[in-house]
Amino acid sequence: MAGKESSKEKRKAPLKTPSGFGENAIKDLSGALNELLADFFALYFKTKNFHWHISGPHFRDYHLLLDEQADQIFAAGDDIAERVRKIGGTTIRSVGQISKLTRVSDNDADYVTPDDMLAELREENIALAARMRVVHDLCDEHGDIATASLIENWVDEAERRVWFLYEAGRR
Repeated sequence: MAGKESSKEKRKAPLKTPSGFGENAIKDLSGALNELLADFFALYFKTKNFHWHISGPHFRDYHLLLDEQADQIFAAGDDIAERVRKIGGTTIRSVGQISKLTRVSDNDADYVTPDDMLAELREENIALAARMRVVHDLCDEHGDIATASLIENWVDEAERRVWFLYEAGRR
């Protein structure tokens, strides 16, 4: 069949979503967003880990709080990945890439106290909000107002998580 690409050729074809951004902007923005995406996935899993392993007299409240926060973090991940594709980039493709790109610290301890869980997640969310502000500046530099707008909401959500984690952990 003349003019038809073979399925093998199609698999090799680059994902080139048309966008109004130049190659440097696509590289810069998609790189920064993929790092955020890795952070969001790692923070999601860390939050779920603590959700599954929380214990003590405030179990129900903390369990529900961490579940709600994990759901919020997970929901943002899809928006981040789709934004990378919209601007012409490609997203992370594996757990290995997440592991290489994330700045979220790992915690696979057999036991973590509830207070330490809340404090650790609070600090991770503070750091995530700071990294998002840096990406927001990069968006401004490249005129990416759509991504900047999304990031503003994600920063607000991270700050709310920090607030709730702080208040829940106060004695």
